[in-house]
Amino acid sequence: MAGIVAHGGRYLLVEEHTVDGLRLNNPAGHLDPGEDIVQAVAREVLEETACPFTPEALVGVYLARFQHTRSGEDVTYLRFALCGTVGEAIAGRALDEPIVRTLWMTPDELRACPERHRSPLVLRSIEDHLAGRRAPLSLLHADASLYL
Repeated sequence: MAGIVAHGGRYLLVEEHTVDGLRLNNPAGHLDPGEDIVQAVAREVLEETACPFTPEALVGVYLARFQHTRSGEDVTYLRFALCGTVGEAIAGRALDEPIVRTLWMTPDELRACPERHRSPLVLRSIEDHLAGRRAPLSLLHADASLYL
């Protein structure tokens, strides 16, 4: 799950420690037990940026395969990118490990540093947002057994 947040021509990103060093990423993470996609992305954005996130639309669903540099492990990711708005950062709320800081970058600034991206999905989801790709959140369904 990834949150795509734009404001004033800039996008909200996180800088985080990875096995490959400091990298830029969309605020993103995984589903926790019992969560649906909308709940998960709202939680992840809050945890990684200290800002409450209100998802508004689905930007895209991405399937990507990566090989970890250090371990050589081959991993496939399925990412749902949702765009929305954030509120003011909650004072005193710590950012999740391994997040170092949040930052706002223009698309051109982000395009200029692909070597700093955690994955190609960082820029791809922003480019899709810039292109106006949006689908209603009502397309996302969760089976009732998820909540048992």
